[in-house]
Amino acid sequence: MIRKKKARQANDSVWPCIKLWHYVTLKEGNVRCLGEPGKTMAENHKLWGGRFEAGLEKWVEEFGASISFDQKMAEFDLKGSIAHVTMLGQTGIIAPEEAGQIKAGLEELLQEFHAGQLEFDVSNEDIHMNLESLLTQKIGPVAGKLHTARSRNDQVATDMHLYLKAKLAEVLDKLHNLRKSLVDLADRHVDTIMPGYTHLQHAQPISFGHHLMAYYNMFTRDSERFDFNQKHTNLSPLGAAALAGTTFPIDRQLTSDLMGFDAPYSNSLDAVSDRDFILEFLSNASILMMHMSRICEEIINWCSNEYKFITLSDTFSTGSSIMPQKKNPDMAELIRGKTGRVYGNLTGFLTVMKSLPLAYNKDLQEDKEGMFDTVETITVAIDILAGMLSSMTVNDSHMAESTEKDFSNATELADYLAVKGLPFRQAHEIVGKLVLECTKNDHYLQDVPLERYQEISDLIEEDIYTTLQSKTAVQRRNSLGGTGFDQVRWQIEEAKKNL
Repeated sequence: MIRKKKARQANDSVWPCIKLWHYVTLKEGNVRCLGEPGKTMAENHKLWGGRFEAGLEKWVEEFGASISFDQKMAEFDLKGSIAHVTMLGQTGIIAPEEAGQIKAGLEELLQEFHAGQLEFDVSNEDIHMNLESLLTQKIGPVAGKLHTARSRNDQVATDMHLYLKAKLAEVLDKLHNLRKSLVDLADRHVDTIMPGYTHLQHAQPISFGHHLMAYYNMFTRDSERFDFNQKHTNLSPLGAAALAGTTFPIDRQLTSDLMGFDAPYSNSLDAVSDRDFILEFLSNASILMMHMSRICEEIINWCSNEYKFITLSDTFSTGSSIMPQKKNPDMAELIRGKTGRVYGNLTGFLTVMKSLPLAYNKDLQEDKEGMFDTVETITVAIDILAGMLSSMTVNDSHMAESTEKDFSNATELADYLAVKGLPFRQAHEIVGKLVLECTKNDHYLQDVPLERYQEISDLIEEDIYTTLQSKTAVQRRNSLGGTGFDQVRWQIEEAKKNL
């Protein structure tokens, strides 16, 4: 929860600020600096306030503040701080009893956060200043020692690594569920026949299960990309300080281990300025959304009156305010639409990063909102897509019928002639002319009388009608990875081994 800066009690209480903070008397309006009698200035109680004589104007302060969105990292900021103060105590940088006091205060704040009891103040700029302020209120001046051997630069980088590390695990879990939904649906529809398309034209009959397994493979590659993303996310920037490390005898390996990272960054400049792990995530998320958009586009088509291949459940559909008969695939359309949103987050942040000199720049504040938005978008979209697939009704008979009122079996006739010794190019020409003849006479290849077939070629026999059946066409395509029923079952069994 965020609150705007409120008037503090005019009670002459002293707000203790260790090292980086001034001791100031908090009054409404101006603040009198202790140690400088008679001198007043605009209120300034920032962590970095010692260098400045005046504070920011309120509207400028709000423009620079990030607490409206980086509060999402509160849990991870507290966990990082707990690891940091544990290390400070164990290395003797601060007294063990002080470390224990600070750690207890942080753990209490973490409990309050989970209970929804923390309020954040925009005047404290970001999540780090807000939490340090709350800690100071809770345990007093000793809170200021928490920031020893640490900068907000390595602190924020640590928070984002911890946040994205947690979210990547969530994304991978949801993708596993989506992939399983596809495999389960494919398993039920190995024998369901549908038109396969190229250029949105009927091409060849295929198994619906085969079609679904193509998307399973797409989402499997997405999972692999997010899994690899973890390698670059699972590094600890903590201890890099502002950019150059610190003179304090810190133990970076200890804090890395305490936070569950694989290792610390090996270069302090890279540690505070690296955002590749976020760019990788945004890129991976964009590819994932493209895949989801593709299948949603097909779902939108399939449930139209022109296709009638599927019926979506009421859970994932809406109606029309004026047309009572409508059942709209709104959720599929939203996923398709939100793809552009995720693309925008990637493009925006790539643009931010392209000219940044080392090390930290305020521009990097723009790394968070796009990351948060993309995480929230894809995690919901994955669940919705899995739900749509699991609950939709497949009109398998209509799917099959649509392969019997077209020329998707033309390749079967050409292959039939080629197997009997006719050069494929010649066979292709013969079938093409026959298709033209059929279109002019408003009938299909299976309607052509045997006498006409034998006029075209004496190689054609009565078995041609079996060959032209959609089921036969699908069944015979048993090359590795093909749409033949046995091959589709093999694909499904291989997928089940990896789920």
